[in-house]
Amino acid sequence: MGVRSRLAKQNQRREYRVRNRVVRDAHGRPRLSVFRSNRHMYAQIIDDTLRKTLVAANTVESEIAGPGGVGSDAEAAGRVGKLIAERAAKLGIFQVVFDRGSFRYHGRVAALADAAREAGLDF
Repeated sequence: MGVRSRLAKQNQRREYRVRNRVVRDAHGRPRLSVFRSNRHMYAQIIDDTLRKTLVAANTVESEIAGPGGVGSDAEAAGRVGKLIAERAAKLGIFQVVFDRGSFRYHGRVAALADAAREAGLDF
């Protein structure tokens, strides 16, 4: 087994472990799922009982990155967190569970979570 496939397998196991724990402990609350790529940050609030995305925000949107804006820094991640919290508040969603996927709670992921908390989401 190559190094890349072993690392991919570890990431997949970590993602399943985190997601199963989050869904088990959700108690009916929607899940704030975060995805981090090399260029952008994506966040969505998902209702697992309905299997629907309720709210989404990402750095690809022009209101966050702006023309020629950078979407791969902690500042942009904070803007995504603030925007998703504002959009969730419009729908009456104030409590969620945080799903970091296979990513460590560090850097851009932590910046997004902190900004969402400051903007009113409770998790």
